[in-house]
Amino acid sequence: MEDKDLSGAFISSLKRNNKEIRADRAAAIAEDAQLVYKRKIEDLEISIRKMQREQEYMLDLSPTTTQSLILASDFNCEEYVAKDIDLGIKIRQAEITLEIAKQRYKYLFGGK
Repeated sequence: MEDKDLSGAFISSLKRNNKEIRADRAAAIAEDAQLVYKRKIEDLEISIRKMQREQEYMLDLSPTTTQSLILASDFNCEEYVAKDIDLGIKIRQAEITLEIAKQRYKYLFGGK
């Protein structure tokens, strides 16, 4: 059987040169890394929004029903302050991580 009788993806793949193989591998690696970066950036944005909402919800000290009141003695100031500061730190850390991720994404893949 002569080489010219062979056709199809298998033989074509065997005949590819080193440059073509490297280009295909590079494209696959770059595509995978870009998708993971995009997903990480989106996850960070969602996480920041959730934490910001949680921090805002902490300001809602309204009663649970129209007949109930929150007594001053039931409010734990230390716990409130600690949670508020902790959320603020987590938000800031996530914002820094997001900023770095966006800068690196732009540098590595161009665009947004």
